[in-house]
Amino acid sequence: MTRIDHAALWVSDLEESRDFYSEWFAGTAGPRYDNPRTGLSTYFLSFDDGARLELMTRPDVTGGPGGETCGWAHLSFCVPDEPAVDALATRLRDSGVEVVDGPRRTGDGYYELVLLDPEGNRVEVVAEWG
Repeated sequence: MTRIDHAALWVSDLEESRDFYSEWFAGTAGPRYDNPRTGLSTYFLSFDDGARLELMTRPDVTGGPGGETCGWAHLSFCVPDEPAVDALATRLRDSGVEVVDGPRRTGDGYYELVLLDPEGNRVEVVAEWG
C-alpha cells in the first residue's frame, strides 16, 4: 500500500510557521533539526491522523510564494463539519489571520475557507464529507 508520508514547505521564519501550524491545526512539533554544513533547519509536525508536515528553512532558499504560481497550490486540513469551519473562520479573523475566501460552498461541493499562513501560503480548511 502506498501513502504520502509527509509534505514539506520552505519557510523564512521556522519558529513562526511551527507555532502557526501548532496553534491553528493542532500539529505537534518534533525536535528542531539543524545541519551546520548546509544551513538547513527543519521541524516535523505530526497531526492526530498520522499526517506530517515538514517545515524547512535554509539561507540560500529565498523569495516567497506570493499569489498563485506553478507548484504547490495549497495545503488542506479537514474539520468535522460546516459549523467547525465557520467557528475556525471567526477565530482566525478575530486573531488577525488573513482569511482570503469563505467560508463557502465550492463548485465541487466542498464547504471551505482559505487563509494565508505567516509566509503567505494558501491553506484550505474543509468540512468532512458525508
